[in-house]
Amino acid sequence: MSTNTIQVEREVSKGCPRGSCCGPGFWNIQYNSLLNLEFMKQTKAIAFADDLLIAMKAESIREAENITNIDMNKISMWARNNKINFNEQKSKVMVISRRKRGKNKEISVYMNNKLLEQVKKIKYLGIIIDSKLNFREHVLYVSNKCTKLIHALSKSAKQQWGLRHAALYTIYKGAILPLLLLGAPVWIEALDKESNKTGYNRVQRLINIKIAKAFRTTCNEALCRGSGQIIQHYEEKSSP
Repeated sequence: MSTNTIQVEREVSKGCPRGSCCGPGFWNIQYNSLLNLEFMKQTKAIAFADDLLIAMKAESIREAENITNIDMNKISMWARNNKINFNEQKSKVMVISRRKRGKNKEISVYMNNKLLEQVKKIKYLGIIIDSKLNFREHVLYVSNKCTKLIHALSKSAKQQWGLRHAALYTIYKGAILPLLLLGAPVWIEALDKESNKTGYNRVQRLINIKIAKAFRTTCNEALCRGSGQIIQHYEEKSSP
């Protein structure tokens, strides 16, 4: 590396600079060998960038524990051979089961001879997966996040002044709606429950009040129609 008056040299034995053009290609070549390991037939390895997910199916907790530790040893050996270190603090393990509460669901999985923390929910690629696989935690998390975002808009989206309908609609389509629909094909059945549906309806009502410049006492149907008519009117007016 050369500057105006200084030149520094260092031998690089592995890796490549962050943000380099060849970095993703080298990473795919190296990480592909991990996905090609001979895992147990009950195990499936899923990777996205540098996030690795190991999904394993078994008839009992003890069987799941034994098979998982066997495959984790293969992954740890691969990491040592390729001079890669997995972070044990960020790695978590979760048992997905619909068994009753009285059943033992504790599992001991090790990485680099360290016990991994067992959790009841894991956030993977923006979706919160819970131990019951009902996605209640994900719906609640997204609803609260969108609610906070809408409340932050309240300071600049009053009834008589502030952001106009078109600006609010743009914010809704570009910021709020993508959060609500992220990974929808995965968790859409969770909205069959009325409690989950109520959370999303509350978010929709809040943003409709802002877009329609309506009072809080306005019913949901009127808000949906009012905000839809305002948006449609603006789009027709602004079209060439």
